[in-house]
Amino acid sequence: MLLREEFVFTIGYDGPIAVVDKHAKNKYGKLSTRELAEKGLFRAAYSSAVYSKDPDELKFVVDTYNKLGKASSGNSDINQSAFDRLFGVTLVDVKRSELI
Repeated sequence: MLLREEFVFTIGYDGPIAVVDKHAKNKYGKLSTRELAEKGLFRAAYSSAVYSKDPDELKFVVDTYNKLGKASSGNSDINQSAFDRLFGVTLVDVKRSELI
């Protein structure tokens, strides 16, 4: 399994290898799920919450995203299951990563 920082900033896969955004990992890798969401890095925040498997973190990301969405565009709530599709995040058993 990948380290949290690698999973959070994975941008794709090349076969059995996770391709990780090195710049983002180095800059934001130590931030908590809450801090990532507060900075507006919702894909990274959601990935962090999925990795932690903590329902409170998942709820925080979803609620924060929905608050901002309503304030700016009047969108209806997006639920947690829709986030998997929205951000394309799912836990994958990958053993290696490549930083680019």
